[in-house]
Amino acid sequence: MMPPAVKNLLILNVLFFAATWILQSKGIDLNQILGLSWVESESFRPWQFITYMFMHANPMHLFFNMFALWMFGYLIENFWGPKRFLTFYFITGIGAALVQLGINWFEFNQLKEVLEIYAANPNISDFKGIVQDHFATRENVDMANGLLKQWSMSPDNTLFIGQSLEQLRIMMEWRMSIPMVGASGAVFGILLAFGMMFPNQKIYIYFLFPIKAKFFVIIYGALEFFFGISGAQSGVAHFAHLGGMLFGFLLIMYWRNKHKFKR
Repeated sequence: MMPPAVKNLLILNVLFFAATWILQSKGIDLNQILGLSWVESESFRPWQFITYMFMHANPMHLFFNMFALWMFGYLIENFWGPKRFLTFYFITGIGAALVQLGINWFEFNQLKEVLEIYAANPNISDFKGIVQDHFATRENVDMANGLLKQWSMSPDNTLFIGQSLEQLRIMMEWRMSIPMVGASGAVFGILLAFGMMFPNQKIYIYFLFPIKAKFFVIIYGALEFFFGISGAQSGVAHFAHLGGMLFGFLLIMYWRNKHKFKR
């Protein structure tokens, strides 16, 4: 029988996703309302530190998070009990958000400096490079290319220079407005707990290749760190995943040191 906390989390996540899908057809984007917005955004609300964990970008995002929650959370909740499990789940989820917001703060400040330098000496080459390096979505690239086509024929035209500054401002606002969604941070905390509680339990990769949980967690964490610093998978909050693991590790060590590691 599925333990109550895991079961209710699965149900809530599916219900939130269904509500998102239904309301989207009516022009209401729940991800923008309940996802975690950047703290300087007008959309930011403190309770988004909780609600973002129940929002997901697409069906596959939801499926893999819920599959992992069921797979690893089942044993962890049976080992800890529902109260401690939920405490751990939400603390690691909030911790994941804090780590990712810290990374965002660092990246946004760096990007603001890049834009300030550009504003002091706007030119075609730097404009093109900034868009490609920092804002390379299809919509942004198409918008920039439309301007570049005209600007290249008149490089000193102040109208096009002004438009380049305005486009970069819009792109920066767009990037800062993207909300963080998903239970991944909390799920990675659960994965870390599984590796610490059942280190020698074998996990079957693709249901074929056995690997001990402790090694699986270490390898997965290393991959997340690599993807996070390399930017190899854009649009994925890798440092949120690592943040969930970090807060999970700290919380488990705290409980162990306080001799409270029991149901």
